[in-house]
Amino acid sequence: MGGEGELALILARVQFAFTVSFHFLFPAFSIGLASYLAVLEGLWLKTGKDLYLDVFRFWLKIFAVTFAMGVVSGIVMSYQFGTNWSVFSDKVGPVIGPIMAYEVLTAFFLEAGFLGVMLFGRERVGKGLHFAATCCVAVGTFISAFWILSANSWMQTPVGHAMNAAGQFVPAGAWTTIIFNPSFPYRLVHTVIAAYLTTALAVGAVGAWHLLRDRTNAHARKMFSMAMWMAAIVAPIQMVAGDLHGINTLEHQPAKVMAMEGHFESHPHGAPLILFGFPDRDEARVKASIEIPKLSSLILKHDLNAPLAGLDTIPRADWPVVGIVFWSFRIMVALGLLMFALGAFSLLARVRGRLYDWPLLHRFAVAMGPAGFVAVLAGWVTTEAGRQPWTVYGLLRTADSVSPLAAPAVGASLVAFVIVYFSVFAAGTVYILQLMRHTPGPDEAEPAGSPIRTAGITPAPSVPGGGAQKEDNPE
Repeated sequence: MGGEGELALILARVQFAFTVSFHFLFPAFSIGLASYLAVLEGLWLKTGKDLYLDVFRFWLKIFAVTFAMGVVSGIVMSYQFGTNWSVFSDKVGPVIGPIMAYEVLTAFFLEAGFLGVMLFGRERVGKGLHFAATCCVAVGTFISAFWILSANSWMQTPVGHAMNAAGQFVPAGAWTTIIFNPSFPYRLVHTVIAAYLTTALAVGAVGAWHLLRDRTNAHARKMFSMAMWMAAIVAPIQMVAGDLHGINTLEHQPAKVMAMEGHFESHPHGAPLILFGFPDRDEARVKASIEIPKLSSLILKHDLNAPLAGLDTIPRADWPVVGIVFWSFRIMVALGLLMFALGAFSLLARVRGRLYDWPLLHRFAVAMGPAGFVAVLAGWVTTEAGRQPWTVYGLLRTADSVSPLAAPAVGASLVAFVIVYFSVFAAGTVYILQLMRHTPGPDEAEPAGSPIRTAGITPAPSVPGGGAQKEDNPE
């Protein structure tokens, strides 16, 4: 590939990375938020407490904006497959095409069919039917993740296919082999849990922010408590799921794990865990590294002395960009540890009866609000950059997947995407933050019983600095 062709490839990759990064943030939030809304409405129907309905309405507005931005940003993705990646689309279409069609026929139709009822039908249909619509939207978001992750996982661990005379990948045997490819179960669990954690951290941050302003707000208390339960329970589960996913990746994509660990050299008697350092691809070593001897072998093979191969066993042409994978992986892990710490901190506060009046915990939760979004992006970068230089791992190179486009054409569309995305989606994000700043409470358009009294809390007068006096009957 010539100089202009290499530039066109780089620009096409940058454009896809840019657009998918924006898009990935919205489903990561909407998947968990849809389930949270279903839980809130279910609790309202079960208990009859208006507090749950008020919190449901508060987050329903945010979900509507998030869902809309996710749909709009996702449409752009599909067009890029036909413009910048037409060769890839032609070669993998017989396998990927039907899977994406299943996603539209099941998940998208389910979401689109019931979203209107969920958003606008609560006063027009019965309570049970509205709850069913909310559940259908939540299930639809999960089904959408199921199919999309199945398609992407097949690109990571391709099985169940053959090559036809035109050089296309075609199904060979049962479709279940393709759908449930070797990495799919691990990636599905890891990604969906990440979406729930992302939502829990965002909800917890909003609740904590309002508690810092008024810790007697029953709605803020409820959303903060529910979010902290999720963080405390799910963060450890995510660590186990991530460990299992890493072991699966070592089996099927060893070069990715070598880059994640910074192992340029093989270690026949146990590999160290490199905590920090600066990978140098040219010199094939990690400079200024801080290591823990043999810990990587213990994590990946559950044996301190287990041998681990390094990138020296793989041709350089097949190496991923080690520096990017190395650091994105560490960002994801570091944020995961902080999520675990937040959950543990909340349990300590709960045991001590200070869940709602410990400002240090609330500030920690506010600071962790964006952590889920950053972590899912870091995880996506680790997964996708670690797969390079392949689009279909080991079978189809990225350089052989791009459309025969001129670099100026790709560059012009990239600039257009940057301008439009930063203007449109930045405005949407600002609007979401404004909705989050609104004090959660009863909807004036629908008078209801006092949620404060329902929760058994007597409002306390404010004190200077935005705090509140300690009440006698904490939730």
